[in-house]
Amino acid sequence: MSVSTSGMQVKGTQRWFRDSVELFSSMRFAISLLTVLAIASIVGTVLKQGDPYPNYVNQFGPFWADIFRALGLFAVYSSWWFLTILGFLMISTSLCVIRNAPKMIADIRSWRDHVREGSLRAFGHKAEYKGPSPRAEMLARLTQYVGRRGYRLVVRERDGATLIAAKAGAVNKIGYIFAHSAIVIICLGGLVDSDLLIRFQMHLFGKSPLQGNAVIAQIPEDHRLSSGNPAFRGYSFIPEGSKSSTAILNFQDGSLVQDLPFSIELKKFHVDYYSTGMPKLFASDIVVTDPDNGKTMNATVKVNEPFIYKGVAIYQSSFEDGGSKLKLTGYPMTGSGSAPFDFSGEVGGKTALKAGAPGKGDYTIEFSDFRAINVENISNGSGERDVRGVARRSLSEDLSKHLGSGAPSAVDKNLRNVGPSVQYKVRDTAGQAKEYRNYMLPIRVEGGERVFMTGVRDTPDGPFQYLRIPADADGSVKQWMMLRAALFDAGARAEAARRFAAQSLPAGSAPELRAQLQESAKRGLDLFAAATPVVAGREPTGGLQAIAELVGERVPQDQQSSAAEMFRRILDGTVWQLWQIARERSGLPVAASTPENDRFTHTAVNALSDNFLYGAPVFLQLDSFDQIQASVFQLTRSPGKKIVYLGSLLLVLGIFSMFYVRERRLWLWLKDTDDGGSSVLMAASTTRRTMDFDKEFDRMKADIETLVAKR
Repeated sequence: MSVSTSGMQVKGTQRWFRDSVELFSSMRFAISLLTVLAIASIVGTVLKQGDPYPNYVNQFGPFWADIFRALGLFAVYSSWWFLTILGFLMISTSLCVIRNAPKMIADIRSWRDHVREGSLRAFGHKAEYKGPSPRAEMLARLTQYVGRRGYRLVVRERDGATLIAAKAGAVNKIGYIFAHSAIVIICLGGLVDSDLLIRFQMHLFGKSPLQGNAVIAQIPEDHRLSSGNPAFRGYSFIPEGSKSSTAILNFQDGSLVQDLPFSIELKKFHVDYYSTGMPKLFASDIVVTDPDNGKTMNATVKVNEPFIYKGVAIYQSSFEDGGSKLKLTGYPMTGSGSAPFDFSGEVGGKTALKAGAPGKGDYTIEFSDFRAINVENISNGSGERDVRGVARRSLSEDLSKHLGSGAPSAVDKNLRNVGPSVQYKVRDTAGQAKEYRNYMLPIRVEGGERVFMTGVRDTPDGPFQYLRIPADADGSVKQWMMLRAALFDAGARAEAARRFAAQSLPAGSAPELRAQLQESAKRGLDLFAAATPVVAGREPTGGLQAIAELVGERVPQDQQSSAAEMFRRILDGTVWQLWQIARERSGLPVAASTPENDRFTHTAVNALSDNFLYGAPVFLQLDSFDQIQASVFQLTRSPGKKIVYLGSLLLVLGIFSMFYVRERRLWLWLKDTDDGGSSVLMAASTTRRTMDFDKEFDRMKADIETLVAKR
């Protein structure tokens, strides 16, 4: 005997389908999806989105950066899993609306007029009255009263009695439908404005992101999107006097070029500043040209005030340098040469070092930024000062201040505009580069001292650490550059040590004592110049670090502080003599011993020590510039925006209806009495029992009691 299982299979399939629909349309499933989306949105807010991958490697390390990239955390809102969850939320909410909306609409239309007298007596809110008026007269009074109370009603005759069924606030259930439909509509708008449509084009039409750099006009069609692309968000960088008809859409693995249905020319960029020098307002005067009809339109784009044409909104995103022309003076930072040389470049360009620079042809200067205004927090971190007005710092404090960060202090704020700055990279033949930022003018720090700030960093997202070069009486770096060159001249160091010993000891001192002091001064200066190592066989260190190592090697720990102080006084004295030698060689008179010159020497020693960590072959001093500014525009075509607006409107209406509109039902059962009068049974219900409803019911009871008792 054979048994058919086809019916069992059909029932099993139907049950599986029914259970799946039940799960997807359940509230717990939708809340779970909303929770995951909320967490993902927090991650997308905290973690900066869309940065180049090397920035994340520098911040988190290669291990975690790879994991985060695999999870799509660097572009949360366009990741496959985020869009998938958004899609499931749409499906879940849609199924919920499809399942419940018909029943709710039927309930809204229903008068619930099939109730019986017995069921009305079981209500929590009820009352019963008897009056002398006949039923017909009583019906007229009560229908008029119920209508005045804002209820809609019907009258039914049943079982020798009259039923008045009334309702108000039934739109409450419409609010449920609106609110849930709004979630679907908003998610749909978000999906339309996401890069989902672009990914479909990449999959269906073979589009792929471009890796690396290329001339936009030469980029093939495989990496370009047509001007008819329904939704996109990209950026366009346009210098003053230039135009562009494309936008760049960034992806983690490259970029796509979005052709625009018009071209944008930047005529002039405007920026206004507060008294502190901070930007207050920036705007761009643009000319938009339509190639289809030759129409041109002048517009001014400001922050949050876009210009919209052909469905594409042009936003003012930011501003950058657009290729300013720079003229600089270069100073060698290695060896015993100090002759300056002329240098020029353009922001965004590359320039090889010219004749006169050390290592000619071995380095390339890549200018990356220029700023005409810089608002900085100026503080030298000094505390106690000596009688000369110079910050008193121990040797250990000096060492800890090596290339100290120029970041603003959270406590001691001294904001002001410090003038123009230039930013560039020095790249060697091996491709290794360090980035530098130099300020054009000397900056006056606490104590009245003026210094030139030149920052250095090894990573693109790292903070700049600053070398502070003291400005001379002419407001230039020339005196310090002469001193730096003299430090690396063995003959100048020996002469400086001899002069220091001769000046430090009174006339008639023992020659042996003078020779010993001269030898100590020369050894200290040689150590400072990295001419000799602290310990034989070890690489020379140079700077204050070499002096600290010597003290640590040769002096007992309890005497190191006083020894360090002594070495620092000797070092300052020999550097002073070294400066006099450098001035004599340049034909300058001997500098007088004044507090200003003493301060210059002290700061010069710190800068000479920091120079060993600065690591630049040259120092480039900005002399003049021809500024060219550029605007960064965000260009968006977002048809989903109107869909989201519609969904937001429905959401507001739905939430208002659900929370502020109460559905109320009222029944009045009228019967004749034996004495020719009539009786009235009153019952009421609501979807949410509140104190307001209790008060409303009490008022209606009193009113109806009065109407019933009326003759």
